[in-house]
Amino acid sequence: MKEKSEKLTHKAESPELEQSSFGLSAFGFKLKIGYDGKRAANNLTGLGNYSRSLIEHLAVQFPENQYFIYTPKKKEAIVNLPLFTKLNVYLELPQEGKSKLFWRSISIKKQLLADKIELFHGLSHEIPFGIQHTGIKSIVTMHDLIFLRKPHYYNLIDRLIYKFKSKYACDNADRIIAISEKTKEDIVELYNINPSKIDVIYQSCDDSFKTLSGIAEKEKIQEKYKLSDKFILNVGTIEARKNLLLIIKALPKIDVDFKLVVVGKETAYTALVKKEIENLGLLHRVIFLKKVPFSDLPLIYQLASLFVLPSYYEGFGIPVIEALYSNVPVIAAIGSCLEEAGGPNSIYVSPDNEVDLANAINKVLTDKGLQETMKQKGLEYVQKFNNEIVNKQLMDCYLKTIKQ
Repeated sequence: MKEKSEKLTHKAESPELEQSSFGLSAFGFKLKIGYDGKRAANNLTGLGNYSRSLIEHLAVQFPENQYFIYTPKKKEAIVNLPLFTKLNVYLELPQEGKSKLFWRSISIKKQLLADKIELFHGLSHEIPFGIQHTGIKSIVTMHDLIFLRKPHYYNLIDRLIYKFKSKYACDNADRIIAISEKTKEDIVELYNINPSKIDVIYQSCDDSFKTLSGIAEKEKIQEKYKLSDKFILNVGTIEARKNLLLIIKALPKIDVDFKLVVVGKETAYTALVKKEIENLGLLHRVIFLKKVPFSDLPLIYQLASLFVLPSYYEGFGIPVIEALYSNVPVIAAIGSCLEEAGGPNSIYVSPDNEVDLANAINKVLTDKGLQETMKQKGLEYVQKFNNEIVNKQLMDCYLKTIKQ
């Protein structure tokens, strides 16, 4: 990895900095933007992917700015990615000899000031304590308040910590980004935040889901995972909130030619799911795929006949837009924000009614015309989540925050 001073010198001499037609240079700005990089530099899934993707796309689309990722620790496998080695992005660790304890929450402010950071973006529910007194503008992204809406999915200590940090961030950040209208509604209702302080900016998904693969590539993946020609797909952590059990209960009422393929990390809830599979005699119809490389996932989506996500609650629902980009019809649950992710031509059912789910699945699987309409309209709808659009909205939010 290049040293920061070397990268900064190289950047200052680069003529490309004045050539962006989208960036803030048109307004006379070149921003120094800081990010909470705990997950960007350490997590290979979920919020780690979200954080890296957001920063990378901003750095590519708006190269006139400098992007600093602050983290108390790092994984070498992650920080050797192009994001950290080829773009105008700088990894910042605690200074030599400084304690890492509470660094992200408190001590980080000294480094932000030393680096002359103008805007700090907390990418997941928190910002440094007291940043509002430093002169540095701040934004926090709120993914969800599920721990308040569905508290029984979380232990007491986690709920208290999440609430304390997220409430503080919402109260003290200059602006809030909510990843869905539903999340915005929850912030306004549960934290009594003025809605004018909140911008709804949706997430996109990885670009690998946006290009359809050829027959040979699909056949290779189909053989690798022993997938049948007809299967229903579910992707996500196997936990109670994701409600995989509903699909299992619906499966006996669905054409036996269709299997269910489940991709996701197992939790204690998985034992309950597998017990129901055994009770219903479905061992031959349910396939659990473990440790699937991220590069294989887009092809698994593209091989699916249908994608089903009956979650009780989501902040947004990235797997839904991954499926729509993959040209796969979607059935999801009502009650949170999945209608925002899936659009008006996906189908939505109660997360508590396996008969309704089975009927909806059978309707799609037996109606070729409906399938094609859902694919076409779904692909049209999901274009609103393209990175170029989301990035522009983010940068507009940054500019608005700097000016306010």
